[in-house]
Amino acid sequence: MKVAFLGLGVMGFPMAGHLAVRGGHEVTVYNRSAAKAQAWVEKYGNASAPTPAEAAGDADIVFACVGNDDDLRSVTTGPDGAFSGMRKGAIFVDHTTASADVARELYEAAGKLGLGFVDAPVSGGQAGAENGALGVMCGGDPDVYAKAEPVIAHYAKACQLMGPAGAGQLTKMVNQICIAGLVQGLSEGIHFARKAGLDLEKVMGVISKGAAQSWQMENRWKTMNEGKFDFGFAVDWMRKDLGICLATARHTGAQLPVTALVDQFYADVQVMGGKRWDTSSLVARLERKG
Repeated sequence: MKVAFLGLGVMGFPMAGHLAVRGGHEVTVYNRSAAKAQAWVEKYGNASAPTPAEAAGDADIVFACVGNDDDLRSVTTGPDGAFSGMRKGAIFVDHTTASADVARELYEAAGKLGLGFVDAPVSGGQAGAENGALGVMCGGDPDVYAKAEPVIAHYAKACQLMGPAGAGQLTKMVNQICIAGLVQGLSEGIHFARKAGLDLEKVMGVISKGAAQSWQMENRWKTMNEGKFDFGFAVDWMRKDLGICLATARHTGAQLPVTALVDQFYADVQVMGGKRWDTSSLVARLERKG
């Protein structure tokens, strides 16, 4: 296939690479910073384009992974946006973590142009993107999803259609709600073990084999214990995601007391200078407070 990929951040860069290397597709990339697009071309070959519209021109499927709702509107319906360059029948797959509202908005806009649209946020972090092992939760029409799923599979460990437009984004909100509580619980457990004078390696060796086990525990307890946070999913991005969750909860009537509390804990981490720290840095807040 001819495909395009818009947005070459820590997630998009390797995801687009998998489309070229694993998939063997003809890939044209676009990035707001042209230098990043050039770096991708130097690593993977293929081509870059100066605008989303030009990148999308001949593509069967256009993928995007950008920052937020406004960034997404910019690369789709904005000046030189991808929708203006896509041919009728082409599909737009959005991997941005954004609101369900913007997913529905762009689904409607795409439909009026004869385009398919799938909201497809991902979970698995930078490591998942690099290893081609992401979880992808999708919203959209079944026939459109069926065409996109085999291509998404080049960087996915699991991919599932969750329902109509917006359902993918709503599922990603569930993911972030669960992670927020898990990381805070793990942070408190590590902090408590230290204060109690326990050997943390032995503690984790035992409890990680029981009901307390989680991905966060397996992959983050060592770096949390060492105070290393200069990697992973940034606190700024987590607060953006939790803000979407809380706004949606107000609209739906869902109660998210723990999520709201953890969001404020992340605000404390930002004040500490941890805006770009990994989300596991919640433990640093506890250590600072003694």
